[in-house]
Amino acid sequence: MRKNCFFAVLSLIFWINVNAQDIIKPFVKGDRVVFAGNSITEAGFYESYIWLYYMTHFPEMRIDIFNGGVGGDVAGQINTRLDGDILAKKPTVVTVIFGMNDSRYFEYQKSGAAAQVMEAAVKESYNSFLKIQEKLSKLTDIKKIIITTSPYDETMKNDKNYFPGKSATIEKIAQFQEEAALKNNWGFVDFLRPMTEIDLREQKKNPEFTLTGSDRIHPGNAGHLVMAYLFLKKQGLAGKPVADFKINALKKKVIQSVNCSITNVSLKGKVLSFDYLANSLPYPFDTVPRIWMNPHKQTEALDVIPFVKEFDSEMLTVEGLTGEKYRLSIDDKPIGEWSAKEFARGINLAVLHNTPQYLQAEEIMDLNHKRHEIEAKFRNYYWVEYNFLNAKGLLFNDSRAVGDTVAKYAPVNGWPLNTKKDDYEAVRDKESHERLQNQMDSFISRIYELNKPRNLRVSIAQI
Repeated sequence: MRKNCFFAVLSLIFWINVNAQDIIKPFVKGDRVVFAGNSITEAGFYESYIWLYYMTHFPEMRIDIFNGGVGGDVAGQINTRLDGDILAKKPTVVTVIFGMNDSRYFEYQKSGAAAQVMEAAVKESYNSFLKIQEKLSKLTDIKKIIITTSPYDETMKNDKNYFPGKSATIEKIAQFQEEAALKNNWGFVDFLRPMTEIDLREQKKNPEFTLTGSDRIHPGNAGHLVMAYLFLKKQGLAGKPVADFKINALKKKVIQSVNCSITNVSLKGKVLSFDYLANSLPYPFDTVPRIWMNPHKQTEALDVIPFVKEFDSEMLTVEGLTGEKYRLSIDDKPIGEWSAKEFARGINLAVLHNTPQYLQAEEIMDLNHKRHEIEAKFRNYYWVEYNFLNAKGLLFNDSRAVGDTVAKYAPVNGWPLNTKKDDYEAVRDKESHERLQNQMDSFISRIYELNKPRNLRVSIAQI
Protein backbone atom coordinates (compact mmCIF):
# COMPACT_ATOMS: atom_id res chain seq x y z
CA MET A 1 0.00 0.00 0.00
CA ARG A 2 2.77 2.38 0.92
CA LYS A 3 4.56 1.75 -2.39
CA ASN A 4 1.32 2.24 -4.35
CA CYS A 5 0.79 5.61 -2.70
CA PHE A 6 4.37 6.55 -3.46
CA PHE A 7 3.88 5.68 -7.15
CA ALA A 8 0.68 7.72 -7.22
CA VAL A 9 2.39 10.79 -5.79
CA LEU A 10 5.28 10.50 -8.21
CA SER A 11 2.95 10.17 -11.19
CA LEU A 12 1.68 13.66 -10.42
CA ILE A 13 5.08 15.32 -10.25
CA PHE A 14 7.04 13.81 -13.14
CA TRP A 15 8.40 16.34 -15.56
CA ILE A 16 6.49 19.25 -13.98
CA ASN A 17 8.54 22.38 -14.47
CA VAL A 18 5.74 24.92 -14.64
CA ASN A 19 7.49 27.44 -12.41
CA ALA A 20 10.92 27.42 -14.02
CA GLN A 21 12.42 28.54 -17.29
CA ASP A 22 12.23 26.03 -20.15
CA ILE A 23 15.78 26.65 -21.33
CA ILE A 24 18.92 27.86 -19.60
CA LYS A 25 21.55 29.54 -21.72
CA PRO A 26 24.40 27.37 -22.95
CA PHE A 27 27.88 28.20 -21.74
CA VAL A 28 29.84 30.72 -23.80
CA LYS A 29 33.49 31.10 -24.63
CA GLY A 30 35.52 32.02 -21.55
CA ASP A 31 32.98 30.77 -19.02
CA ARG A 32 34.29 29.43 -15.72
CA VAL A 33 31.64 27.08 -14.35
CA VAL A 34 31.68 25.72 -10.80
CA PHE A 35 29.38 22.85 -9.83
CA ALA A 36 28.80 23.04 -6.06
CA GLY A 37 27.37 19.97 -4.36
CA ASN A 38 27.95 16.90 -2.23
CA SER A 39 29.60 13.50 -2.87
CA ILE A 40 27.59 12.95 -6.08
CA THR A 41 29.17 16.10 -7.48
CA GLU A 42 32.51 15.36 -5.83
CA ALA A 43 32.65 12.10 -7.83
CA GLY A 44 33.21 14.46 -10.73
CA PHE A 45 31.61 12.57 -13.58
CA TYR A 46 28.42 14.32 -14.66
CA GLU A 47 30.20 17.66 -14.87
CA SER A 48 33.13 15.99 -16.63
CA TYR A 49 30.72 14.48 -19.19
CA ILE A 50 29.14 17.89 -19.74
CA TRP A 51 32.56 19.42 -20.33
CA LEU A 52 33.49 16.61 -22.72
CA TYR A 53 30.45 17.49 -24.83
CA TYR A 54 31.62 21.09 -25.05
CA MET A 55 35.20 19.97 -25.77
CA THR A 56 34.09 17.84 -28.71
CA HIS A 57 31.11 19.78 -30.04
CA PHE A 58 32.49 23.31 -29.66
CA PRO A 59 36.25 22.84 -30.21
CA GLU A 60 36.92 26.53 -30.80
CA MET A 61 35.09 27.62 -27.63
CA ARG A 62 37.30 27.21 -24.57
CA ILE A 63 35.48 27.00 -21.27
CA ASP A 64 36.58 25.73 -17.86
CA ILE A 65 34.48 23.58 -15.56
CA PHE A 66 35.37 23.05 -11.90
CA ASN A 67 34.27 20.40 -9.45
CA GLY A 68 32.95 22.09 -6.31
CA GLY A 69 31.61 19.02 -4.52
CA VAL A 70 32.45 17.82 -1.02
CA GLY A 71 31.15 14.49 0.24
CA GLY A 72 28.46 14.64 2.91
CA ASP A 73 27.55 18.27 2.35
CA VAL A 74 24.14 19.77 2.96
CA ALA A 75 23.07 23.26 1.91
CA GLY A 76 24.50 24.75 5.10
CA GLN A 77 27.95 23.34 4.39
CA ILE A 78 27.85 24.54 0.80
CA ASN A 79 27.09 27.99 2.18
CA THR A 80 30.13 27.72 4.46
CA ARG A 81 32.32 26.84 1.48
CA LEU A 82 31.08 29.55 -0.86
CA ASP A 83 33.83 32.10 -0.24
CA GLY A 84 36.82 29.86 0.39
CA ASP A 85 36.13 27.22 -2.24
CA ILE A 86 33.36 27.94 -4.76
CA LEU A 87 33.77 31.67 -5.38
CA ALA A 88 37.56 31.45 -4.97
CA LYS A 89 37.58 29.81 -8.41
CA LYS A 90 36.33 33.11 -9.91
CA PRO A 91 33.31 31.61 -11.68
CA THR A 92 31.13 33.24 -14.28
CA VAL A 93 28.53 30.50 -13.66
CA VAL A 94 27.70 28.72 -10.38
CA THR A 95 25.43 25.71 -10.14
CA VAL A 96 24.18 24.56 -6.74
CA ILE A 97 22.85 21.06 -6.14
CA PHE A 98 21.72 19.74 -2.75
CA GLY A 99 18.97 17.64 -1.19
CA MET A 100 20.31 14.10 -0.84
CA ASN A 101 21.99 14.64 2.53
CA ASP A 102 19.64 17.46 3.58
CA SER A 103 16.74 14.99 3.53
CA ARG A 104 18.45 12.81 6.20
CA TYR A 105 18.73 9.04 6.52
CA PHE A 106 18.35 6.76 9.56
CA GLU A 107 15.83 9.06 11.21
CA TYR A 108 13.16 7.51 8.93
CA GLN A 109 13.61 4.07 10.45
CA LYS A 110 11.83 5.10 13.65
CA SER A 111 8.18 4.13 13.30
CA GLY A 112 5.87 7.06 12.54
CA ALA A 113 8.71 9.56 12.31
CA ALA A 114 8.61 10.35 8.58
CA ALA A 115 6.36 13.43 8.80
CA GLN A 116 8.39 15.03 11.58
CA VAL A 117 11.68 14.20 9.87
CA MET A 118 10.42 15.76 6.65
CA GLU A 119 9.28 18.98 8.34
CA ALA A 120 12.55 19.45 10.23
CA ALA A 121 14.77 18.52 7.28
CA VAL A 122 13.00 20.76 4.77
CA LYS A 123 12.99 23.70 7.18
CA GLU A 124 16.70 23.37 7.93
CA SER A 125 17.60 22.97 4.25
CA TYR A 126 15.47 25.95 3.25
CA ASN A 127 16.93 28.23 5.91
CA SER A 128 20.44 27.27 4.82
CA PHE A 129 19.54 27.88 1.20
CA LEU A 130 18.33 31.38 2.06
CA LYS A 131 21.89 32.19 3.14
CA ILE A 132 23.24 30.88 -0.18
CA GLN A 133 20.60 32.87 -2.01
CA GLU A 134 21.48 36.05 -0.14
CA LYS A 135 25.18 35.77 -1.00
CA LEU A 136 24.72 34.78 -4.65
CA SER A 137 22.04 37.42 -5.31
CA LYS A 138 24.59 40.14 -4.61
CA LEU A 139 26.92 38.76 -7.29
CA THR A 140 25.12 40.11 -10.32
CA ASP A 141 27.95 39.25 -12.72
CA ILE A 142 27.63 35.51 -12.00
CA LYS A 143 24.94 33.35 -13.58
CA LYS A 144 23.26 30.99 -11.13
CA ILE A 145 21.69 27.59 -11.76
CA ILE A 146 19.88 25.47 -9.17
CA ILE A 147 19.86 21.71 -9.74
CA THR A 148 17.72 19.19 -7.89
CA THR A 149 19.51 16.14 -6.57
CA SER A 150 19.49 12.82 -8.35
CA PRO A 151 16.93 10.46 -6.77
CA TYR A 152 17.14 8.41 -3.64
CA ASP A 153 15.82 5.20 -5.21
CA GLU A 154 13.17 4.07 -2.76
CA THR A 155 11.48 1.67 -5.20
CA MET A 156 14.27 -0.60 -6.42
CA LYS A 157 14.28 -4.23 -5.26
CA ASN A 158 17.03 -4.11 -2.66
CA ASP A 159 17.30 -4.79 1.07
CA LYS A 160 19.95 -2.13 1.71
CA ASN A 161 19.55 1.45 2.99
CA TYR A 162 15.78 1.60 2.94
CA PHE A 163 14.62 4.86 4.49
CA PRO A 164 10.86 5.08 3.81
CA GLY A 165 9.78 8.67 3.30
CA LYS A 166 13.17 10.09 2.30
CA SER A 167 12.10 10.48 -1.34
CA ALA A 168 9.08 12.56 -0.37
CA THR A 169 11.35 14.89 1.63
CA ILE A 170 13.65 15.27 -1.35
CA GLU A 171 10.62 16.23 -3.46
CA LYS A 172 9.69 18.94 -0.94
CA ILE A 173 13.22 20.34 -1.17
CA ALA A 174 13.01 20.22 -4.97
CA GLN A 175 9.80 22.26 -4.83
CA PHE A 176 11.39 25.18 -2.97
CA GLN A 177 14.48 24.95 -5.21
CA GLU A 178 12.28 25.32 -8.27
CA GLU A 179 10.30 28.17 -6.77
CA ALA A 180 13.50 29.97 -5.79
CA ALA A 181 14.88 29.64 -9.32
CA LEU A 182 11.75 31.28 -10.73
CA LYS A 183 11.71 34.02 -8.11
CA ASN A 184 15.35 34.92 -8.64
CA ASN A 185 15.29 34.42 -12.41
CA TRP A 186 18.01 31.80 -12.03
CA GLY A 187 18.43 28.73 -14.17
CA PHE A 188 16.84 25.48 -13.02
CA VAL A 189 17.68 21.90 -13.98
CA ASP A 190 15.69 18.97 -12.67
CA PHE A 191 17.56 15.70 -12.20
CA LEU A 192 15.11 14.28 -9.66
CA ARG A 193 11.85 13.83 -11.57
CA PRO A 194 13.18 12.62 -14.96
CA MET A 195 15.60 10.16 -13.35
CA THR A 196 12.86 8.87 -11.05
CA GLU A 197 10.64 8.35 -14.07
CA ILE A 198 13.35 6.32 -15.80
CA ASP A 199 13.81 4.20 -12.67
CA LEU A 200 10.09 3.48 -12.39
CA ARG A 201 9.75 2.75 -16.09
CA GLU A 202 12.66 0.34 -16.15
CA GLN A 203 11.71 -1.30 -12.84
CA LYS A 204 8.48 -2.49 -14.45
CA LYS A 205 10.72 -4.67 -16.63
CA ASN A 206 13.41 -5.36 -14.06
CA PRO A 207 12.65 -4.64 -10.36
CA GLU A 208 16.38 -4.44 -9.58
CA PHE A 209 17.05 -1.68 -12.13
CA THR A 210 18.38 1.60 -10.77
CA LEU A 211 20.31 4.63 -11.95
CA THR A 212 21.98 4.69 -8.54
CA GLY A 213 23.88 1.81 -7.00
CA SER A 214 23.06 -0.72 -4.34
CA ASP A 215 23.20 2.09 -1.74
CA ARG A 216 20.17 3.76 -3.41
CA ILE A 217 22.06 7.08 -3.20
CA HIS A 218 25.07 7.44 -5.47
CA PRO A 219 24.61 7.17 -9.25
CA GLY A 220 27.10 5.08 -11.18
CA ASN A 221 28.70 6.21 -14.42
CA ALA A 222 25.48 5.47 -16.32
CA GLY A 223 23.50 7.69 -13.94
CA HIS A 224 26.06 10.46 -14.32
CA LEU A 225 25.64 10.35 -18.12
CA VAL A 226 21.88 10.67 -17.62
CA MET A 227 22.49 13.76 -15.47
CA ALA A 228 24.80 15.23 -18.12
CA TYR A 229 22.16 14.49 -20.75
CA LEU A 230 19.45 16.26 -18.75
CA PHE A 231 21.68 19.29 -18.18
CA LEU A 232 22.69 19.60 -21.85
CA LYS A 233 19.09 19.11 -22.93
CA LYS A 234 17.96 21.90 -20.60
CA GLN A 235 20.57 24.11 -22.27
CA GLY A 236 18.75 23.57 -25.56
CA LEU A 237 21.62 21.66 -27.16
CA ALA A 238 19.68 18.57 -28.20
CA GLY A 239 19.44 18.15 -31.95
CA LYS A 240 22.66 19.98 -32.79
CA PRO A 241 24.45 17.45 -35.00
CA VAL A 242 28.14 16.70 -35.10
CA ALA A 243 27.54 16.94 -38.85
CA ASP A 244 24.79 16.15 -41.32
CA PHE A 245 25.59 15.99 -45.01
CA LYS A 246 24.06 14.53 -48.15
CA ILE A 247 25.65 13.94 -51.54
CA ASN A 248 24.20 12.92 -54.89
CA ALA A 249 26.80 10.55 -56.32
CA LEU A 250 25.67 10.64 -59.96
CA LYS A 251 25.55 14.42 -60.07
CA LYS A 252 28.69 14.79 -57.89
CA LYS A 253 26.72 17.40 -56.00
CA VAL A 254 26.50 18.31 -52.31
CA ILE A 255 22.82 18.56 -51.47
CA GLN A 256 23.19 19.37 -47.78
CA SER A 257 26.01 20.19 -45.38
CA VAL A 258 25.19 21.07 -41.76
CA ASN A 259 28.02 21.96 -39.37
CA CYS A 260 30.57 20.75 -41.89
CA SER A 261 32.19 21.45 -45.25
CA ILE A 262 32.19 18.99 -48.19
CA THR A 263 34.54 19.80 -51.08
CA ASN A 264 36.36 18.20 -54.02
CA VAL A 265 33.61 15.72 -54.83
CA SER A 266 34.64 13.31 -57.58
CA LEU A 267 33.30 10.13 -59.14
CA LYS A 268 35.89 8.03 -60.92
CA GLY A 269 34.65 4.69 -62.12
CA LYS A 270 32.97 3.05 -59.17
CA VAL A 271 34.55 5.23 -56.50
CA LEU A 272 32.95 8.36 -55.04
CA SER A 273 35.37 10.50 -53.03
CA PHE A 274 35.32 13.89 -51.34
CA ASP A 275 36.95 15.99 -48.61
CA TYR A 276 35.07 16.21 -45.32
CA LEU A 277 35.75 18.80 -42.61
CA ALA A 278 33.33 18.82 -39.68
CA ASN A 279 33.03 21.62 -37.16
CA SER A 280 32.65 19.12 -34.29
CA LEU A 281 33.83 15.70 -33.18
CA PRO A 282 31.68 12.73 -32.17
CA TYR A 283 31.05 12.13 -28.48
CA PRO A 284 33.24 9.29 -27.15
CA PHE A 285 31.91 6.81 -24.60
CA ASP A 286 33.68 5.14 -21.71
CA THR A 287 33.26 1.41 -21.11
CA VAL A 288 34.96 1.21 -17.69
CA PRO A 289 33.02 1.46 -14.39
CA ARG A 290 34.92 4.16 -12.49
CA ILE A 291 32.86 4.73 -9.34
CA TRP A 292 33.87 2.76 -6.27
CA MET A 293 31.69 -0.30 -5.60
CA ASN A 294 29.37 0.56 -8.49
CA PRO A 295 29.52 -1.72 -11.56
CA HIS A 296 27.53 0.55 -13.86
CA LYS A 297 29.26 1.66 -17.05
CA GLN A 298 28.60 4.95 -18.81
CA THR A 299 27.45 3.15 -21.96
CA GLU A 300 24.61 1.42 -20.09
CA ALA A 301 22.77 4.75 -20.01
CA LEU A 302 22.37 4.57 -23.79
CA ASP A 303 19.70 1.90 -23.24
CA VAL A 304 17.43 4.31 -21.36
CA ILE A 305 18.07 7.77 -22.87
CA PRO A 306 18.28 8.88 -26.54
CA PHE A 307 21.71 10.46 -26.10
CA VAL A 308 23.05 9.30 -29.47
CA LYS A 309 19.98 10.48 -31.35
CA GLU A 310 19.92 13.90 -29.70
CA PHE A 311 23.60 14.69 -29.10
CA ASP A 312 25.75 12.37 -31.21
CA SER A 313 24.53 12.43 -34.81
CA GLU A 314 27.12 12.54 -37.60
CA MET A 315 25.03 11.60 -40.62
CA LEU A 316 26.49 10.68 -44.00
CA THR A 317 23.82 10.22 -46.70
CA VAL A 318 24.58 9.34 -50.31
CA GLU A 319 21.98 9.16 -53.07
CA GLY A 320 22.45 7.78 -56.56
CA LEU A 321 24.62 4.77 -55.80
CA THR A 322 23.73 2.08 -58.34
CA GLY A 323 25.66 -0.95 -57.10
CA GLU A 324 24.73 -3.44 -54.40
CA LYS A 325 27.50 -3.09 -51.84
CA TYR A 326 29.99 -0.31 -51.02
CA ARG A 327 33.02 0.06 -48.79
CA LEU A 328 33.48 3.28 -46.85
CA SER A 329 37.08 4.36 -46.25
CA ILE A 330 38.40 7.45 -44.49
CA ASP A 331 41.99 8.53 -45.14
CA ASP A 332 42.50 5.19 -46.90
CA LYS A 333 41.40 3.25 -43.80
CA PRO A 334 38.48 0.82 -44.37
CA ILE A 335 35.64 1.69 -41.99
CA GLY A 336 32.78 -0.62 -43.00
CA GLU A 337 30.51 -1.90 -45.74
CA TRP A 338 26.90 -0.97 -46.46
CA SER A 339 24.36 -1.37 -49.24
CA ALA A 340 23.30 1.46 -51.55
CA LYS A 341 19.95 1.54 -49.76
CA GLU A 342 21.65 1.94 -46.38
CA PHE A 343 23.76 4.83 -47.70
CA ALA A 344 20.59 6.42 -49.08
CA ARG A 345 18.95 6.16 -45.64
CA GLY A 346 22.04 7.57 -43.94
CA ILE A 347 24.96 6.22 -41.90
CA ASN A 348 25.66 7.68 -38.44
CA LEU A 349 29.44 7.94 -38.45
CA ALA A 350 29.47 8.90 -34.75
CA VAL A 351 28.62 5.35 -33.68
CA LEU A 352 31.50 3.87 -35.67
CA HIS A 353 34.38 3.65 -33.22
CA ASN A 354 37.08 3.00 -35.80
CA THR A 355 36.87 6.32 -37.65
CA PRO A 356 39.76 8.80 -37.36
CA GLN A 357 37.45 11.39 -35.83
CA TYR A 358 36.18 8.99 -33.15
CA LEU A 359 39.71 7.89 -32.26
CA GLN A 360 40.62 11.58 -31.99
CA ALA A 361 37.66 12.12 -29.64
CA GLU A 362 38.71 9.09 -27.56
CA GLU A 363 42.12 10.66 -27.04
CA ILE A 364 40.40 13.78 -25.72
CA MET A 365 38.25 11.65 -23.42
CA ASP A 366 41.35 9.93 -22.01
CA LEU A 367 43.00 13.27 -21.30
CA ASN A 368 39.82 14.45 -19.63
CA HIS A 369 39.90 11.38 -17.38
CA LYS A 370 43.49 12.20 -16.39
CA ARG A 371 42.46 15.77 -15.61
CA HIS A 372 39.58 14.44 -13.52
CA GLU A 373 41.87 12.15 -11.51
CA ILE A 374 44.07 15.08 -10.50
CA GLU A 375 41.10 17.29 -9.69
CA ALA A 376 39.86 14.54 -7.34
CA LYS A 377 42.97 15.11 -5.20
CA PHE A 378 42.00 18.76 -4.79
CA ARG A 379 38.47 17.76 -3.77
CA ASN A 380 39.91 15.45 -1.10
CA TYR A 381 41.95 18.40 0.16
CA TYR A 382 38.81 20.53 0.50
CA TRP A 383 37.00 17.68 2.27
CA VAL A 384 39.72 17.59 4.92
CA GLU A 385 39.69 21.37 5.26
CA TYR A 386 35.94 21.77 5.68
CA ASN A 387 34.84 18.44 7.18
CA PHE A 388 37.71 18.00 9.63
CA LEU A 389 39.93 21.04 10.17
CA ASN A 390 37.16 23.66 10.09
CA ALA A 391 35.57 22.24 13.25
CA LYS A 392 38.94 22.52 15.01
CA GLY A 393 39.39 26.17 14.04
CA LEU A 394 42.21 25.24 11.65
CA LEU A 395 40.62 26.03 8.27
CA PHE A 396 43.33 26.77 5.68
CA ASN A 397 46.01 26.74 8.36
CA ASP A 398 48.82 25.11 6.42
CA SER A 399 51.37 24.92 9.22
CA ARG A 400 53.30 21.75 9.88
CA ALA A 401 51.40 21.30 13.14
CA VAL A 402 48.12 21.05 11.20
CA GLY A 403 49.60 18.36 8.99
CA ASP A 404 50.59 16.48 12.12
CA THR A 405 47.04 16.81 13.43
CA VAL A 406 45.62 15.22 10.30
CA ALA A 407 48.18 12.40 10.49
CA LYS A 408 47.36 11.83 14.17
CA TYR A 409 43.60 11.58 13.75
CA ALA A 410 43.49 9.79 10.39
CA PRO A 411 43.92 6.24 11.77
CA VAL A 412 41.32 6.91 14.47
CA ASN A 413 38.88 8.57 12.09
CA GLY A 414 39.36 5.77 9.56
CA TRP A 415 37.27 6.31 6.45
CA PRO A 416 37.13 8.86 4.97
CA LEU A 417 39.89 10.95 6.61
CA ASN A 418 42.42 8.13 6.44
CA THR A 419 41.76 7.67 2.71
CA LYS A 420 42.04 11.39 1.97
CA LYS A 421 45.04 12.41 4.05
CA ASP A 422 47.66 11.62 1.38
CA ASP A 423 45.87 13.78 -1.19
CA TYR A 424 45.46 16.48 1.45
CA GLU A 425 49.21 16.47 2.07
CA ALA A 426 49.94 16.52 -1.67
CA VAL A 427 47.75 19.58 -2.23
CA ARG A 428 48.75 21.34 1.02
CA ASP A 429 52.45 21.25 0.12
CA LYS A 430 53.11 24.30 -2.06
CA GLU A 431 55.53 22.64 -4.46
CA SER A 432 53.36 19.57 -4.87
CA HIS A 433 50.25 21.77 -5.21
CA GLU A 434 51.85 23.72 -8.02
CA ARG A 435 53.03 20.56 -9.76
CA LEU A 436 49.54 19.01 -9.65
CA GLN A 437 47.93 22.22 -10.89
CA ASN A 438 50.41 22.45 -13.76
CA GLN A 439 49.71 18.84 -14.72
CA MET A 440 45.99 19.47 -14.78
CA ASP A 441 46.44 22.69 -16.76
CA SER A 442 48.66 20.89 -19.26
CA PHE A 443 45.98 18.23 -19.85
CA ILE A 444 43.37 20.92 -20.50
CA SER A 445 45.69 22.83 -22.86
CA ARG A 446 46.46 19.62 -24.72
CA ILE A 447 42.75 18.85 -25.05
CA TYR A 448 42.11 22.22 -26.67
CA GLU A 449 44.98 21.60 -29.07
CA LEU A 450 43.79 18.13 -30.07
CA ASN A 451 40.06 18.77 -30.28
CA LYS A 452 40.13 20.57 -33.63
CA PRO A 453 38.50 18.48 -36.38
CA ARG A 454 40.80 17.53 -39.27
CA ASN A 455 40.13 17.47 -42.98
CA LEU A 456 39.39 13.87 -43.97
CA ARG A 457 39.42 12.25 -47.40
CA VAL A 458 36.39 9.99 -47.71
CA SER A 459 35.87 7.36 -50.39
CA ILE A 460 32.89 5.10 -51.09
CA ALA A 461 33.90 2.30 -53.43
CA GLN A 462 31.63 -0.29 -55.02
CA ILE A 463 32.62 -3.80 -54.06
